[in-house]
Amino acid sequence: MIRHPSRAELVGAIEASGVIAIVRQDDASSLRLIVRALAEGDVRAVEVTMTMRGALEALSTLSAEVGDRLLVGAGTVLDVETARLVIQAGARFVVAPTFRAAVVEMCRRYDVVAIPGAYTPTEIVTAWEAGADLVKVFPAGGLGPGYVKDLQGPLPQLRLVPTGGVTAENAGAFLAAGAVAVGVGGALVEREAVRRGDYARITEQARRLLRAVRAARGGPA
Repeated sequence: MIRHPSRAELVGAIEASGVIAIVRQDDASSLRLIVRALAEGDVRAVEVTMTMRGALEALSTLSAEVGDRLLVGAGTVLDVETARLVIQAGARFVVAPTFRAAVVEMCRRYDVVAIPGAYTPTEIVTAWEAGADLVKVFPAGGLGPGYVKDLQGPLPQLRLVPTGGVTAENAGAFLAAGAVAVGVGGALVEREAVRRGDYARITEQARRLLRAVRAARGGPA
């Protein structure tokens, strides 16, 4: 019998990776090539956003192909019906830009990692107390690493994943401020690189990002 990782083990794997790569294109036709390029750059967690045409079918195919070699999740999950569909398609974590209690509850029912989005301290704590495994601080670019550090002072129990405006240049600062991981989209999976089929560029960007993460954690750059 095949044993899949528990929710706690999945959270640990995301935190150990330090990066969730967000794939948001017009459609999902290039998803497999993007994920292969990210994996070559040692990015192990990939968020497939539901705003792409064909995203659900692509998520199902990708999840079946990679098994437990990579962590494949779904992003921009705005309602409980979509949460159920992506979980059935194989998503191991579910990400949203906002918080909905019913989506978190659905994830916990199926032992899938819930990562709702929140912005203010009240929203973040509400999501955490509702059972979120990690909280996506979104959009984080305008807030900066100092916001994460300020939150961690009175609320050290929070496990935060800043997303939106995160790059290889500031990812380390977010982690040093107390974030457990970062979500990175356009700065990692560049639309222009995908358009011209330059997947080596995505691998290069992934390696740059991972070097910044390791350096922030005191490991080899």
